[in-house]
Amino acid sequence: MATYKKTGSKVKKSQENIDEKSTTAEVFNTLDETASKSEQWVIKNQKIILIALAAIVVGILGYLAYHKYVDGPKEKEAADELAFPKAYFEDAMANSVAADSLYTLALNGADGKYGFVDVANEYSGTKAGNLANYYAGLSYLKLKKYKEAIDYLEDFSSDDELLGPIAKGAIGDAFADINQPEDALDYYLKAADLKDNNFSSPLFLFKAGNTALEIGKNSKALDIFNRIKNDYPLSDEAKNIDIYIKKATFASEK
Repeated sequence: MATYKKTGSKVKKSQENIDEKSTTAEVFNTLDETASKSEQWVIKNQKIILIALAAIVVGILGYLAYHKYVDGPKEKEAADELAFPKAYFEDAMANSVAADSLYTLALNGADGKYGFVDVANEYSGTKAGNLANYYAGLSYLKLKKYKEAIDYLEDFSSDDELLGPIAKGAIGDAFADINQPEDALDYYLKAADLKDNNFSSPLFLFKAGNTALEIGKNSKALDIFNRIKNDYPLSDEAKNIDIYIKKATFASEK
């Protein structure tokens, strides 16, 4: 009986092992060469690397120091300065007789104390400085100084659920009072959409709907009033919204 000899297979397998070892050796040699080049590069540029690392560390420490010794105390100082004009503002809101005088004091300060205008300018970039823009804008609006009101309210920004929408809506009121209804409509819609809630959204949608009616955008007004009815059925504005829907529908059919 003939026996099949697998000599060729053994030779091939042996050759594969040699090739594999050779390839592995080449990989390790390449890695050694790469590591060697990296080490040489590090040694050659170690001064630059150390300077860069030192700059990063100094930057981090500088930021922490600024936040602790400059930014933090400045925030507190700004908040303390804001308390004085804010008290006048709150008195003005509750006192219709001397309201204009109180708003003026809140804006300009008194007895060597800062008003909202000063706090906004001197503490720009702080939370209190940002809030000063808000209060200054509302104060100017109450004094019927609409341009100033718009300027300060546009400089105010907030993620608060109500402050942001109220500021946008107040800009809308200012534009409405200077007979720029298109701009007023735009800001009322921005105020309504800024934060979706059951207070500010239907309130400014209602103002937007009425403004749209006033300037003849009847179909837009109808859409807005229907939005109040469907999306905010429990709001105060929704109580009599059917009257406004009928009004807008009638105007659209003319």
